[in-house]
Amino acid sequence: MSSPASPRQRRKEARPQELLDAALALFVEKGFAATRSEEVAARAGVSKGTLYLYYPSKEELFKAVVRESLAAKIAEGAEELARHQGPMAELLVWVMHEWWQRMGCTPVGGIMKIMVSEARNFPELTRFYVDEVILPFCALLAEVLQRGVARGEFRPVDVESTVHVLIGPVLHLVMHQHSIGACGLGHGPKPDPDLVLATQMELMLRGLLRDPGQMPAAVRMRQPTDPPGEGGAGIP
Repeated sequence: MSSPASPRQRRKEARPQELLDAALALFVEKGFAATRSEEVAARAGVSKGTLYLYYPSKEELFKAVVRESLAAKIAEGAEELARHQGPMAELLVWVMHEWWQRMGCTPVGGIMKIMVSEARNFPELTRFYVDEVILPFCALLAEVLQRGVARGEFRPVDVESTVHVLIGPVLHLVMHQHSIGACGLGHGPKPDPDLVLATQMELMLRGLLRDPGQMPAAVRMRQPTDPPGEGGAGIP
């Protein structure tokens, strides 16, 4: 029987995640270019040298954050797609809802905003992000659409352009949340993410489904008179 790990050993095993958490927080707060490696180390409670033992550069640290917080979750969605046996409409609603809940409305969404604002200055990181995040997520949505068309559930559509139409509204919500919405202003548009997502999915499915009667029961566009938090996509 092995002896339990010592507090020092447990601390060492937890350190990579602590560094990733600190890096994510600082990247979201300051952006990639403005964040310094020593700041990440200080927030995680370690020396800069210790940080470099795990992540030899700020670029490698950023890549690790992307893999852990975005790429891994997209891979989970692909696994769910492989297992799914029911209607593709239900899966599409699930994918979009989970994308928002696990990434879009969390601090991880700030990484997406960084890529929009700083990609031009960091082409190598941009290529990495496209390969690890954008292409896999687009492929996931495309596979859902293609299966729906092949099964006769969805009417034939241009899959690539439909993927862009699906992504656009949620990406807009992310950009707002990490820009104007983060300023705490008392005026200006204040989109309700649940209502926007519910509206998007109802409109999308009315255009996609061959038989509107196959609309998933979970999709009900929340009316403006509904109290906040009620109605919406209603995905379990």
